[in-house]
Amino acid sequence: MTSDIVVSDEVLKSYTAKLFEHAGMSAEHASLVADAVVWADMRGVETHGVSRVGQYLNFIKSGVINKAPNLRVTHDTVALQIMDADASAGAVAMRQAVERAVEKARAVGLGLVLVRATTHTGALGYYTQQLAQQGMIGIAYSASIPMMAYHGTRVAGVSTAPLSIAVPGELNVPIVLDMASSIVSMGQLKQAKLRNKVLGEGLALDANGNPTTDPQAAVIPLPFAGPKGSGLALMFELITSLLVMNPLVSEFFSGKPGGRKHQQNACIIAIDAFRFCPEETFRSEVARTVATLKNLPPREENGEILMPGERGHRTSADRRQNGIPLSAELAQELADFGISAGLQKPW
Repeated sequence: MTSDIVVSDEVLKSYTAKLFEHAGMSAEHASLVADAVVWADMRGVETHGVSRVGQYLNFIKSGVINKAPNLRVTHDTVALQIMDADASAGAVAMRQAVERAVEKARAVGLGLVLVRATTHTGALGYYTQQLAQQGMIGIAYSASIPMMAYHGTRVAGVSTAPLSIAVPGELNVPIVLDMASSIVSMGQLKQAKLRNKVLGEGLALDANGNPTTDPQAAVIPLPFAGPKGSGLALMFELITSLLVMNPLVSEFFSGKPGGRKHQQNACIIAIDAFRFCPEETFRSEVARTVATLKNLPPREENGEILMPGERGHRTSADRRQNGIPLSAELAQELADFGISAGLQKPW
């Protein structure tokens, strides 16, 4: 086995931003996207980290990602806004949505921003954590073209429908739930394929709709808890894509030109937690609730009871001090992108 290459988060972020800037993004947008993917690697979510750089560069090259988008507000009320992302990189639109949701929540206690026609949003916990660090209860979810089997079918019918919820915690360390409605994500299937790692039973289907554990054949993830997972994905499509008049599922199967192009719609919700409950009280009650759960009898002897996002927070602290491990293959892929851009690899 080849050894991992360890890179600091700042070095990796700067190098990644330069790759996107060379591909045609503005320095500001390139930095936003780089920050989002490196955040995922810092948390140990490699499926949404710099392993996505190649996909994003291909999206830019093919025009899927608009490298110079005109983001504009199409509807605006006191608490709700709809923003057309103009096929921007996901992190660009979502960071704007976070800022606008916070503005509204500061004013009236609640801010909801629907994002129309963006591209891969990345790890949604990146955005909800930012909301929680600003004293908000943060909720984010997205809908995309079909990738996951709808329960009872043999084909991809709905998106994997990621969802994240975060609340402010003690010492400004938020509790961050970040999940998808599929048992495994598309990124995990890709990683399994690259590493030729056999999948567990009941995780995915092959291209013919047959259950498979073969990482080379698995292309369609299954929903968690069957109808619950696919039902959640359906609801995200109905309350997001349809509201912004950009249906994805029905267009995908319509046979229309462009109906299957990659795009996503998303939602950011900010609730001003401390408007309703004093900050000291809220944070202390979060801490008390966490302590209550951690003091419950563990299922296994000496087992640890973890809260949502706790492992990611620990991994981030470790990687901030000791660096981010990249497989030799991924490090070489990133270096090759840099050669094309006239950059020297920083490791």
